[in-house]
Amino acid sequence: MPLLSIEPPLLNSANPWCSTREDLEALYLCPNTGAVTTRTSLLHGFPHDDSIHQHAFFSTQSQTSTTAPDYTISGKEYPASLNTLGYSPTPLDTYLTWIEQIVTASPNEKPKPFVVSVTGSPQHVAECYTRVAALAARLHIPLAVEVNLSCPNIANKPPPAYSRDALKEYLDALKDIPRTVPLGLKTPPYTYAGQFKTLIDTLRGAETQIDFLTATNTLGSCLVLGNEGARQYQPLLPSAAGTGIGGLAGEPLHPLALGNVATLRQMLNEHAGLHDIDIIGVGGVSDAAGFARMRAVGAKVVAVGTALGREGLPVFAKILQGPKTSKL
Repeated sequence: MPLLSIEPPLLNSANPWCSTREDLEALYLCPNTGAVTTRTSLLHGFPHDDSIHQHAFFSTQSQTSTTAPDYTISGKEYPASLNTLGYSPTPLDTYLTWIEQIVTASPNEKPKPFVVSVTGSPQHVAECYTRVAALAARLHIPLAVEVNLSCPNIANKPPPAYSRDALKEYLDALKDIPRTVPLGLKTPPYTYAGQFKTLIDTLRGAETQIDFLTATNTLGSCLVLGNEGARQYQPLLPSAAGTGIGGLAGEPLHPLALGNVATLRQMLNEHAGLHDIDIIGVGGVSDAAGFARMRAVGAKVVAVGTALGREGLPVFAKILQGPKTSKL
């Protein structure tokens, strides 16, 4: 089953700036997005704590950060982000209700696709797929399910997409469910050949056919320190473990994300049973050049995270039409 038709081939990734109904509606009505991704949700919501689950934008050169509000930040000054976030506190059923409300209230003649990002135990993920598929069938809304197996910030729960056994457990839980909407996996940054091989070998041996991969999530085990005042040389952000270590995204992730997309595309093409799997490329795209690079290495569509949080909806026009454009 191919990935949904997404035109223009640009959307948001699952991130903090697609958390609320207002976020999703604004993304849906934006003419420069071809689809909308929801923030990763669980059946019953994630226990979010504002005191430890945070994000920040910072400079990779000066190691300075900004306290400016989201959507008002210069990408030239603060091209990177660090987060200690988990998943959305909003449960899946609420997102599905919002999607229904947004689509039915929209003047668009042709509904814009939604990629519903989910996670949880293998059994819960299977139930998530069933619920998304039921909404798609009832309302004829173009939906896809992205299973996020790659968040680096969950204590004592390493990203399942690094492990053959964990990946297989998820794929096995999904194998007997009737497939009516596209199914994808969100992968972590892979950094050596064996990690790519683990994913490809597991997909080859699975009875569950995957339709797309979203590559890549944030890079874990990253730390940014404050550089002035009482926070000098102290972790910039809090975290559940108290270390301030979190996931890196934005400009510094871009070369690694390109490498992941290029390698996955090449390896998928080498196997008859996998070459139809599409890739949503994510990681450090904030302008037309980054978008073009991601497409050149094999991404069918491109998703934006950090740049959306910095600049807001105008970033999509900038990516598609160049830096002189600022219309939504």
